Amino acid sequence: MKIRNLLCAASLLLPLMQSALAAEAESTVIPVPDYRPPETVQKISVPIVPDAERSKVLIVAGENSYEHDWTGVNARLRTMMLDSGKLDVRVIEDFSVATLPMLKKYDVVFLNYLGKWNYTDENENRWSETAQKALFDYVAQGGGLVIYHSSFNIGSPSWPEYEKLAGGTMRPFHGSRRSPPDAFRVHVTDRDHPVTKGMREYFWTFMDDMYTNMYWHPDAKVHVLATAYDDAANYQQKYAGPKYPPHLYTDEKLNNMQGMDAENPQVWTVDYEKGRVFCIALGHGPDTIAYDGVKSLILRGTEWAATGDVTIDVLEKAAAFKE
Repeated sequence: MKIRNLLCAASLLLPLMQSALAAEAESTVIPVPDYRPPETVQKISVPIVPDAERSKVLIVAGENSYEHDWTGVNARLRTMMLDSGKLDVRVIEDFSVATLPMLKKYDVVFLNYLGKWNYTDENENRWSETAQKALFDYVAQGGGLVIYHSSFNIGSPSWPEYEKLAGGTMRPFHGSRRSPPDAFRVHVTDRDHPVTKGMREYFWTFMDDMYTNMYWHPDAKVHVLATAYDDAANYQQKYAGPKYPPHLYTDEKLNNMQGMDAENPQVWTVDYEKGRVFCIALGHGPDTIAYDGVKSLILRGTEWAATGDVTIDVLEKAAAFKE
């Protein structure tokens, strides 16, 4: 009799437990995983002989979200920039020590930084007030800047001057999102700009994030170079997987999402007073930036931000088709 009573009680409690679990799952937006990005094994270029003809690049790193192998990206960026024959590179992982005189030793600053382990973290580890001012002053006075991938998640929506500097930023709790595909076509919409001149109209990126419905600062002077199409069909669970729960992506909700079934900017430039800013939302990891399309844009965009000109060739699988 006791066993039967226990079983009856359990059968009554089970739906309540399931309901509680469902409610808990509903309230979880982005879980914080016990995760460390895989370490990449790749060659690290040794310092090169100083060459006044090379543009000097300072990569700013030191912290990023859990999905991003930023140390592996830095290694690959440094190698491919040095191998271009046009760029020299240094990496700093404590940018809080930066001053304007220090930055003026470089032709371009390259941001590969996000001061959060998870996008839901309330606190963002920004640089010191001195370093922040130094960066804005450096660009305003004519310095070059590259803002890369996860760095579009900095500051939003509580750092308006950075949002103006970047032109577009991600506001994930205000409608910005990452489209499900890990591979998608990039549409080069301006093929006359120095960065994109000679590129084919479309190329593929792989193992990448498509940032969509970004926030665009109303006072930023943005010029879009390339876009990608956010297709509502890709949000079906059979394609998107468990990160995109079906009840959050019903047809009705998809229809009401801004930027859905539309082209979304992925590469653009910003005029920030006297400075040139090259922005590329593509380039999730070391494997992604090894492909010709993204690699060409990074190298050529960095050179353009540094000098206003581009002499680095478009790589073979990103170059315009010949008749």
